[in-house]
Amino acid sequence: MKLGDGVEAAIHCAALLAGLEDDATIPGFALAEEFGLSPSYLLKHLKALTAAGILQSVPGPSGGYRLAKPAERISLLDIVLAVEGSQPAFRCCEIRRRSPSRLPATAYTKPCGINTAMLRAEKVWRGALAAERLSDIVAWFQADGDPRAVAASQSFIARHRRSQRSAPARQS
Repeated sequence: MKLGDGVEAAIHCAALLAGLEDDATIPGFALAEEFGLSPSYLLKHLKALTAAGILQSVPGPSGGYRLAKPAERISLLDIVLAVEGSQPAFRCCEIRRRSPSRLPATAYTKPCGINTAMLRAEKVWRGALAAERLSDIVAWFQADGDPRAVAASQSFIARHRRSQRSAPARQS
């Protein structure tokens, strides 16, 4: 099974955004630059994550993206489905019915065994992705990632984070 490159980009962006504190955001162009992606390409995937309720988009000159819910509540399956859609990876076209030696439709009352096996395998695969939490990936990276990569990630967040807190009202 081959997933599109957008899945990798989406997971990396979500993992980076998990490092934000408070209600800060990071602009999409900065995320695109960090991963060497076209801003328009990444924006398509960030919009999909936003539509799925994984990210929140904050408009305006100091806006950007942040997680819409805690990383503990985001699974890899959530991200994959947001980017790739919910259709099964395997789509049975019932080619067995197109053969020159095909039988009448009554011979095909049972589901295709290949389709059944593929859907059963996909169910297991989706279950495994559903069990993988974004928070676990981030925790693994912080604990076992190369210290230079962890420092680079933290430096990126520090340089590009945009605070969304309103300035306190002044007393007259």
